[in-house]
Amino acid sequence: MLDSFSIKVIRWPLAQSAKLINKLGITANQTTLFGFVLGCLAFPALIAEQYLLALVFIALNRICDGLDGALARIQGITDAGGFLDISLDFLFYSLIPFGFVLANPDQNAIAGAFLIFSFVGTGSSFLAFAIMASKQGIDNPVYKHKSLYYMSGLTEGTETIACFIAFCLFPTYFAIIAYVFGAACWFTTFTRIYSGFHTLKT
Repeated sequence: MLDSFSIKVIRWPLAQSAKLINKLGITANQTTLFGFVLGCLAFPALIAEQYLLALVFIALNRICDGLDGALARIQGITDAGGFLDISLDFLFYSLIPFGFVLANPDQNAIAGAFLIFSFVGTGSSFLAFAIMASKQGIDNPVYKHKSLYYMSGLTEGTETIACFIAFCLFPTYFAIIAYVFGAACWFTTFTRIYSGFHTLKT
């Protein structure tokens, strides 16, 4: 929903930053790995209940996630780079609610488990369709410069990051936010399965 708007806002600054980084000889894959390490630092910060510090690491991870794509468009998009990026992204996405669970298991455990369970639905439906779309040669008209097919849905990257920001700014409301966002994830999962099945069936 929001990705189509956020991409228009961040595309130019990411492209300009990527040009500078490219001149330094830094690769897209190095940026992906560096961003993942930064994102992982949010985990101990969450456990220590340093939520604003965790938010800084989450933001840095997402900036790197945008930069690696911009670099890849300069240096050349590869299947290996796309595989690395999406694999580490899903690990990062599940790490954040797990950090909140460990920070306050009594209040957050069930809601956090539900959210991670919901991420399995969105992630598996997304990746399963991407595999079949590639096999059948289905082009993605929206994200033409991605290494794999990106299915749209109610909960995409921008919405997920907004959810993580809300977690960090309002940690006492983690459970409520997690349940609401998890339910939205399941709406995305079911609509993806329905539309994906009928698209591949034709």
